[in-house]
Amino acid sequence: MPTICFKAFSFLQPKLKSLGLPDSDESMEIMPGETVAGLLQRLNLAPEEVEAAFINGRVSPLSTVLEHGDRVALVPPGTPGPYRVLLGIRGQGSGEF
Repeated sequence: MPTICFKAFSFLQPKLKSLGLPDSDESMEIMPGETVAGLLQRLNLAPEEVEAAFINGRVSPLSTVLEHGDRVALVPPGTPGPYRVLLGIRGQGSGEF
């Protein structure tokens, strides 16, 4: 089964930890064809709880299909303003990456 390296940032870490789910630098199995949106659903995270998803260091839409070996990081809303542009985050909480 394919695996990804998964990391959540900020308040997402304690939320996932409280649910007994992986939260930081974890190897995680994914289903073939699974998208970022599907991963969020599996992690019990609402799309509005994630402002940006980074796949292999690049901001990616929630519709991105995950591949074996991908590095996936989830960033919650609230990233400071100047860093938003540098990170490639365009629309706050809107799924516009």
